[in-house]
Parts: sequence; C-alpha cells; structure tokens
Amino acid sequence: MAGKLDPRRLAAFLQSPPEDCRLVLLVGDDEGLIAERAATLVRAVAGDDPLCRAEAGKEEMRDAGALAATAAAMPLMGGRVAVRVRDARDAWAEAARQALGGPGAGLVVMEGAGLTARSKLRTIVADHPRGMVIECYAERGRDLANSIGRILGELGAAAEPEALDWLTERAGEDRLALRRALEVLALHAEPGARITVEDAMAVLGEGSLLDLDEALLAATMGEAGAADRAIARAMAEGANPIQVIRAALRHVQRLHQAALAVANGASPGDAIGALRPPVFWKAKPGMERALRKWNPARLEALGAALLRAERHCKTTALPAETVARQAVLGITRGAR
Repeated sequence: MAGKLDPRRLAAFLQSPPEDCRLVLLVGDDEGLIAERAATLVRAVAGDDPLCRAEAGKEEMRDAGALAATAAAMPLMGGRVAVRVRDARDAWAEAARQALGGPGAGLVVMEGAGLTARSKLRTIVADHPRGMVIECYAERGRDLANSIGRILGELGAAAEPEALDWLTERAGEDRLALRRALEVLALHAEPGARITVEDAMAVLGEGSLLDLDEALLAATMGEAGAADRAIARAMAEGANPIQVIRAALRHVQRLHQAALAVANGASPGDAIGALRPPVFWKAKPGMERALRKWNPARLEALGAALLRAERHCKTTALPAETVARQAVLGITRGAR
C-alpha cells in the first residue's frame, strides 16, 4: 500500500481508508482541496463522534512519541480514532515515523501543502508500508465537474449537466471559495429540483463573482480603463495571476469558437447563443461587440500569447501579478 495513491482509487480510499493504513499525507498546491480531503478522511474514520477525533499541535511535534500514543488510543465508546495535523512540515518527520510504526488502528491525517518531492516527511510516509501520500492539485475539466456534482450532493442538491458545465467553466482555483459558492447555490435550490444553468447564473452571476469576466469582456472590446479596474477588483478579492491568465485563455477560446461559426456564415448573435456553457445574458451584447473586432486567426495568436504569459509567470523573476495584468491589457491593445 505504501507510496502515492492511484487517482482511480482516490474516491474509494477517501470514503473508506483501509485499517492497515496508519498515516495519510496530503500534499500539493491546492490548500482548499487538501483541507477538504483531510476533513473527508477524518469523517470517514471517526464519523461525528468527538471522542474519536483529535487535533495534533506543537506539543505532539516536540514530543515525537505523543502522536503515536494519540493514534493508538482506544476511544471510550469504541471505534477508530482520527488525528488531524494541520500545516505539517519536515519538523513532524520523527513523529510521523513513530506513528507509522505504532500500535492501534487509528489514522493520522497530515496536511502538507507545498511539501516538495524531496521533503523528509514526504519520503518517510511514501516509503512506509502503512503510509500513503495523496497529491492535491487544482482539478480541471471533467474531474472538476465530478467534484462539483459530489459537493452539491453532499449539500443535498443536484445540478443539470449544462449547469455543471457553467460552474466548471467559471470555477477558480480556490477550493474553499468554490465550496462557499456551492453552499450558497444549494441554499437557494428548490427542494427536489435540479439546479439549472439559469438558477446558477441568477445566484452566482452577480457582484464580485463577475469581476474577472467583466475584465476580460472589457479587454476584448478594447476598453482598457474598464478592464484594468475590473482586474484590480478581481485580484483584490482573491483571484491569483495564473487564474486570471487561464480565465483569459478560456474566454479567448470561446470567442474563437464563435468567430469560426461567424466565418462559416452564422450571425454573431447565433454564434454566441450556440456556445456551451451559455454566455451570461448580461454579457451577450459585449460578446457580440468583441466578436466584430476579432477574426479567428488573431484570436488564435492571442491564445498563444496567453500561454506564453502563463509560462512567464512560472519561469521568470517578473512579478506574476504584473505579467497577468499586462496580458489582459495587451488584449485591449489588440482589440483597438
């Protein structure tokens, strides 16, 4: 069992971690997803019994045997204990080693966002037969849509496929923010009814959630001032540079799809109306105006430029926020 979990086994493992597993280390760059999966593991092992749950802190880190002792404890009313360690660093390595070799059926769940492959803690867990490392990176595409459907199910709601597509399209890389948005959506859902794309747009398509969309739409229409103000608001509310560039790329790809339809004889309105997930109704006039400014070849070149901007964010010493804002403003220059 030791090592890195096969993604195909992930869902089953999270819902029912085997009793021969003593320690799970969650790693990656998505802290929200790490926290979500840690909570799922704790719930799977300990249920709602507070006597079966424990949080380990600095005391257990300093006393290497304390973590193993907590994991080996027998709850008063029976069951299996789950011990959660938040912000696990290499300082936990010896405590993890002793917990892995200790008695009892308890499960230690460690949240190790940002730990590298060379991390001492990660190596100890990956190499032990009772350890498991689960990588948590931002989900995309069908994996993200499946997770959105699962979270809605946990909240007692369900969405139509088109609504799932719309939610997937606009989901950022902040897992906690996504969950909060889905909680709001589930709260507004009609009991027993499936959430439609119109429901999702009505609940989540207003206010700050549209700042990034507003910035990109303004950019493709050539409105530099409006684009810069909206991108500043989006970043102030938590949008990160990579998220901005990827959202810009998705926006350009959708515009490119509509431009191809126009080149084949469709009207701008019909081309935009055919996009899936559908364009938010307030954005349709702006999308039509943008479509009249761009042809497929220029949009294809713009997409390539955005991919280069993403690489620059990751591989150069330039401030990522500056690269992202310049990429969006570069779209406005192209629109003019």
